[in-house]
Amino acid sequence: MSYAIAIDGPAGAGKSTIAKRVAKELGFIYVDTGAMYRAMAIYFMGKSIAPSDEAAIENAVDGVDIRIEYEDGVQQVILNGENVTSKLRDEAVGRMASATSKYACVRTKLLELQRGLAKTSDVIMDGRDIGTTVLPDAQTKIYLTASADARAKRRYDELVLKGEKADFEEIKADIEKRDYQDMNREISPLKQADDAALLDTSDMNIDEVVEAVKKLVRVI
Repeated sequence: MSYAIAIDGPAGAGKSTIAKRVAKELGFIYVDTGAMYRAMAIYFMGKSIAPSDEAAIENAVDGVDIRIEYEDGVQQVILNGENVTSKLRDEAVGRMASATSKYACVRTKLLELQRGLAKTSDVIMDGRDIGTTVLPDAQTKIYLTASADARAKRRYDELVLKGEKADFEEIKADIEKRDYQDMNREISPLKQADDAALLDTSDMNIDEVVEAVKKLVRVI
């Protein structure tokens, strides 16, 4: 029987970083939903469908199959039997993914594919509504969070390290604004699932968070 770990939480909490590390250490598949949206975009582009043609996109989505595999520890995205990993970061693909991800038919199909992966493989997914909507039956659910100050500091340090200008208060205000939007959106708002473990990482480093998540998995 496959095992699923759902990690939800606000922006800047480090969900993807932690999920990728945990997946690698446990031998799970990290389901990169962004890569899946881009793979769908490649499919639509191959069909010469305009991003504004919602009807054509809705008619085409049933022909999409996306799998995530690993080769020498590197994630590979397979679209209808073809490895499209090298095409995922093309700018045109990104634009197409951004334009088509808003459609309900695309999101519904992606949800179906994500659940299909969880039925056949040990997976870890992160997002805003994984434990509440995408994988409500996940064996382990974690709400990963940190204070707005801690998240802003991490982002500030990241930008400074890159040599970019950064304003701590501006970053914090943006995080708080995004938190409000995510928690109050109409469809699948960000919230802690009733059966999710709360993990506040404000005073933890990455290694400590990874170990904490792994302990929660072992408890189940």
